[in-house]
Amino acid sequence: MSESSRTAPALPDKDTLALKRALAAGDVTVFVDGTALRLPEGARDAVLDLLSRLAEGNPVTLSSAAPAPMDPPLPAGPVPLLTTSQAAAAAGISHTYLRNLTDAGIIPVQYRGSHRRIRMEDVQSWLESQQAARAARAAGDAVGNSADSPGA
Repeated sequence: MSESSRTAPALPDKDTLALKRALAAGDVTVFVDGTALRLPEGARDAVLDLLSRLAEGNPVTLSSAAPAPMDPPLPAGPVPLLTTSQAAAAAGISHTYLRNLTDAGIIPVQYRGSHRRIRMEDVQSWLESQQAARAARAAGDAVGNSADSPGA
């Protein structure tokens, strides 16, 4: 299988602004031969990522990649897996932010075909790390403020 790639230059400022407005409004519809097509989640995510990069004024390179290796087998017994929407709702964050966290490897993700699945335990672990980081920052702020007080 040969890989091919194509580089598209950055859009002109006028087109960049129009694309930013459309993305902000959630106006993303794909037409194929004049028919509106609802993309599967993986394809939609890839298209939105591409459009977002173009809206930021960046040139992009498209290429084909080798198929991803298979996910490791799941441990015995039921493991509750969440969709990205369910995991985002459980964490109280946006779907896009959750996808960014999984893309960065901050929250582990398993793929079922092109669909991401996330263990609830991994969401809870990330939330706990965020709470610990906030507590550490608050403790650091409290130490800094007490040193500034007149009685110290």
